[in-house]
Amino acid sequence: NTREMYDLPRKFNISFDNGGTVSVCADTNDIGFLAVRVGEGQGVEPGVYFRVQLCGITGHKQFASDSGLLLRADECVPVAAAMVRVFVENGCRTNRKKARLKYLVDDWGVEKFLEKTQEKLAFEMGRLPLESCEPRFPIARHGYLGVHPQKQPGLNYIGVVVPVGFLTPEQMKGIAGIARRYGSGDIRLTVWQNVIIPDIPDADLEEVKDEIKALELNYTANFVTGGLVACTGNRGCKFAQADTKGHAMLISERLSGTIPLDQPINIHLTGCPNSCAQHYIGDIGLVATPVKRDGESVEGYNMVIGGGVDNEQGVARELQNGIPGDELPDVIEQILKRYMDEREKGESFLQFVRRHDVDYLKNLFFNHVAA
Repeated sequence: NTREMYDLPRKFNISFDNGGTVSVCADTNDIGFLAVRVGEGQGVEPGVYFRVQLCGITGHKQFASDSGLLLRADECVPVAAAMVRVFVENGCRTNRKKARLKYLVDDWGVEKFLEKTQEKLAFEMGRLPLESCEPRFPIARHGYLGVHPQKQPGLNYIGVVVPVGFLTPEQMKGIAGIARRYGSGDIRLTVWQNVIIPDIPDADLEEVKDEIKALELNYTANFVTGGLVACTGNRGCKFAQADTKGHAMLISERLSGTIPLDQPINIHLTGCPNSCAQHYIGDIGLVATPVKRDGESVEGYNMVIGGGVDNEQGVARELQNGIPGDELPDVIEQILKRYMDEREKGESFLQFVRRHDVDYLKNLFFNHVAA
């Protein structure tokens, strides 16, 4: 509600990550605040601080990088506001492809951007080398789903699967009712399009599970549906070139229970190069494009493979172009079956595809050349 911040572009992303086992993919955002712990002997009072990452824009194949800043929790919002003001005053707004923080920092460099930010603050921003901070907790893939004990004794959070982000009004009201009756009234949304209901007492867990099932939702997921992400698609977005959510549901229906995966996999479908579903960070990423089939144009996708964030950070590589949308379930089923046949014991999909070059993977997945 601040007038000078109204002139932001369509996308300008700011995230806060608590440094725990559930990630918010802070390194994909224009500004990311990542909680860290600093121990004794580092020149600052020991405790929990936030580091600041800048210029994530994975649709342009770039992750955010550490800026060197170390902030107290109460300093984060003022710093974010100052950074936004600097961008509004100086960032490119005539070319929507360059209307992101990355391009201002590319022109200026990080130090000039931080200097301009400092000019708008009444306190001095702290600095500390990243290596002086303790490592973050290990990230649990799909760790936001299911029942998990909280650090508060006797309380739990329940991660509820929301297939590709679709909720009916009745389901939304039902989740709100569960949160009010059994929890604290809070509901958390994950970047993977699922829902977390926190603060559920041990004694109420079974009843809450039953109520979730009564809403035709689930608190457990197979390793495909938990990381299946789709943008709005052409049902609601003028830029999208395919029904991403509809095609994602076809993938879910085909693969749920048919592929004996023993590790999570993330599949991202996005409707255009703006990459709202961040196809470049998926194990399998799909970006919509028109495809010719039998002389007619149909909704289709180009496929990239092997992307990841946080401790698995990496931009996916282009694998195959021009896959019709209604053929995706067959194609992805074939890919996962061949991965299961050819992998080393315990090897994740991401480890497997990063171990091989693209030509090998094309032959394996589409021409079935054995390892």
